Amino acid sequence: MIRVSVSAGTNRPVAQPDPVIILGSGLAGYTVARELRKLNADTPIVIVTRDGGEFYSKPALSNAFQTGRLPDQLVTSSAEQMATQLQATIKTRTSIERIDTDAQSVYIDGQPHRYSALVLALGADARRVTLQGDGADEIITVNDLEDYRHLRQQIGVDSRIAILGAGLIGCEFANDLRHAGHEVCVVDRATWPLSRLLPSQAGEEMASALASIGVRLELGNGPVAVHRAGKGLQLHLADDRVLEVDYVLCAIGLEPRVELARAAGMTVSNGIITDACLRASARNVYALGDCAQVHDLVLPYVMPIMLQARALAQTLAGQPTPVAYPAMPVTIKTSVLPTVVASPMDPNGLWSTELVGRCDKGIANVKSIYHDEQRRVLGFVLMGAATQEKAELLKVLPDWR
Repeated sequence: MIRVSVSAGTNRPVAQPDPVIILGSGLAGYTVARELRKLNADTPIVIVTRDGGEFYSKPALSNAFQTGRLPDQLVTSSAEQMATQLQATIKTRTSIERIDTDAQSVYIDGQPHRYSALVLALGADARRVTLQGDGADEIITVNDLEDYRHLRQQIGVDSRIAILGAGLIGCEFANDLRHAGHEVCVVDRATWPLSRLLPSQAGEEMASALASIGVRLELGNGPVAVHRAGKGLQLHLADDRVLEVDYVLCAIGLEPRVELARAAGMTVSNGIITDACLRASARNVYALGDCAQVHDLVLPYVMPIMLQARALAQTLAGQPTPVAYPAMPVTIKTSVLPTVVASPMDPNGLWSTELVGRCDKGIANVKSIYHDEQRRVLGFVLMGAATQEKAELLKVLPDWR
C-alpha cells in the first residue's frame, strides 16, 4: 500500500512510500536509524518500542553506582529528542502483535502497518534461572533502564546481595555494588570468574581482585532453591550451605528475542538467522544486535552492533553491504582490575599467561596471549596496567570475519 497526499497548490497526488520500520529502540535500532539518515534524508523511518524510547548506554547499567549516576542521569536523549534528531516517528510503549511477511505489514492494535523494509532490533531478555522455593519469584534481573530504576529503589543501602553468575555482567555488578557499600556474594558453577572469556590463571587473578574489596565468591557451586525468610531470603546451594541475603540478582546471560520472527515463519536458532548483509529469511526483513545470529554468532557487544548497523544502513540505502568483523576487544568494567579481552575464534590454540607485576594494593597486572602452533597471536587478555598494550596487540590480530 502507498499512502497518497496532495501537494500544496496543486491537485496532483504525491505518493508517500512505505517506511522503514525498526522494531526496537536500543543501541542497534537507534544506530541503524542514525546511519540510514546520514545516507538518505527522505526515507520515512518509524521506530516501534515497548519501552519509553530514551537513548542511554546499556553497558553503563552495571557500573552506575560507582560512577554516582542515577537512572535518569544515564539518559542522553528522550524519545522526543531522538525523533527530532532522526526525523523519524517513534511509537513508544507499543508492542507488535505479529508480522505478516507476505503483506509486508506489522500489526499494532489489530491494524496493519506496511513497511518497505523491516528491521528487527528486538534485543534480548535476561535469562532467568529456574530454582525451587517460595522465594524464586523474588529473583531480580537487570536488562534495561526500567529494571535498573527498580533495582535502585529496592536495594537501598547496606544490603546483602547474592549475584547468580560470575560472567561479565555478574562481575561488573559485583564490583559496582560492593563499591557502593553492599555486602556481595557471587555464586557460579564455574571454578573461576569470567570462565568463558578468561583462561584459568587470569580468572584466578580476577577472583583475588574481587575478594580484595570484600566480594565473597562461591565458585564451583550452584544455587538450587530460594526461600523467603522474614524480610530476607535464604539461598540454598548445591553443597547444602545456605546464604542469608536480602536480594538475589540473576546475571547468567541473555536470551535473544526470536519469538516474533519465529511466529512469522523466519529461520531462527540461537538468534534470528541472517546472511552477511543482515537479511533474515523473509523478503525485506533484516535483523541485527542482540537478537541476530550473524556469521553463526550472536554477539551482544557494542562494537559488533555498531558495525552491523553501519553495514545495514548501506544495504537499506541501496548498496548491499556485508558486515565484516575486525578483532573486537571487550572491556570488562571491573574497576578493581580493569580487563580487556580479545576472544580468539580458533579453538585449537594455547594460552600463555604472564604476571607482569602487582600494584601497591597487591592486585596483579596480567597479560595472557592466545597463539597457534606457529606462535601467531590470535587473542589476548590484558588486566590492570597491562591494558595499555591493547593498541599494539590489536595490530597483529587477524580479523574475525
